[in-house]
Amino acid sequence: MRILVTGGCGYIGSHTCLALQQAGFEPVIVDNLSNSKISVLTRISAISGEKPVFYQGDIRDAALLDRLFAEQPIQAVIHFAALKAVGESTRRPLAYYENNITGTLVLLEAMTRAGVANLVFSSSATVYGDPASVPIREDFPRQASNPYGRTKLMVEQILEDLQLAEPGWSMTLLRYFNPVGAHESGSLGEDPQGIPNNLMPYLTQVAIGRLARLAVFGGDYPTVDGTGVRDYIHVMDLAEGHVKALQHCLGRPGVHSYNLGTGQPQSVLQMLAAFSDAVGRPLPHQVVGRRPGDIAEYWADPGKARRELGWQARRDVAQMCADSWRWQRNNPNGYED
Repeated sequence: MRILVTGGCGYIGSHTCLALQQAGFEPVIVDNLSNSKISVLTRISAISGEKPVFYQGDIRDAALLDRLFAEQPIQAVIHFAALKAVGESTRRPLAYYENNITGTLVLLEAMTRAGVANLVFSSSATVYGDPASVPIREDFPRQASNPYGRTKLMVEQILEDLQLAEPGWSMTLLRYFNPVGAHESGSLGEDPQGIPNNLMPYLTQVAIGRLARLAVFGGDYPTVDGTGVRDYIHVMDLAEGHVKALQHCLGRPGVHSYNLGTGQPQSVLQMLAAFSDAVGRPLPHQVVGRRPGDIAEYWADPGKARRELGWQARRDVAQMCADSWRWQRNNPNGYED
């Protein structure tokens, strides 16, 4: 069974392609390589023994998508392709709305023309905004607090409206929390362009010497140590969650929403300490001002995914840090084409 993976050369997409292969699916990737490298395909092939079919291009290119669906017997789509940095979205909101919303609309129209009605959407816990309480359940109000989160929320609403109008669609919304880690081989991991926007790649680049110190954004939140608290989840647990969701929801009409997280919150300073342990030395850091759009704390109640999908996160913080450090050590400059 062939599954189209948009943004499949990216961080989460590449690990999900590997998990799909391990589960017996054939991923077909479309990616514009704006935040990824084509050498990812060789890395996936080296691990799995099978190189995914690849189309280079943008999901806003309707002609490309029509050709892809004509050439490949696609039965479902896992949709990752999007701009994804909270801080950047507050500086470039128009780019986020144009890319994330327009791209999804063009994709849905192409799927409709091709008769493909199964979609797993890479959503985000940011759709919950600043929740009234934690842990967060799927039935909590959605109230995104930054442009990135609002694009995810808008896409969720688009998918819900489409499914209501055309009940044959199966729409799965995966709201995940903070992906970290890398494949245990050390050959597949996170390689952001420029200064990282997320904690773990920032830590790994400090450890390898590419950055001088970790900038901790905000030390005065009402949390255990004043720094932001998040639900960090190993990227391979997350990838396996996508496969479980696909298997469970494929051909099952409706809108299905799941939180993918560990339910075990960690502060920035706690993650810094854990990663320092993995590296074997303390890493320099400096507390600076808060970032626009950030909130104090959020973490998941992942019970629904456990009950309905038979999925739960298996890898702990120590493994997240060890795998991230192995990836960065083996690839000090990330993917090099």
